[in-house]
Amino acid sequence: MKTAVTKRGQTVIPSRLRKRYAIDEKTFLQWIDTGETIKVIPIPRDVLGALRGIAKGEKLLDTLLAERKFDKNRE
Repeated sequence: MKTAVTKRGQTVIPSRLRKRYAIDEKTFLQWIDTGETIKVIPIPRDVLGALRGIAKGEKLLDTLLAERKFDKNRE
């Protein structure tokens, strides 16, 4: 997808992306300059809600216990 930039530095977010990521007039966007590219990330209104369940299935307790055992053995 391509969009043009106006003289004032404005551009249009394609409707397909607006619908997919629930971007509307109240959405904030985070612009990240990697030095090679620019990434635009929509910030959800409920940040904590968006993160809820993100690590599901990662077996974080097992990882934590293994790290603690490793640290204990290093001492």
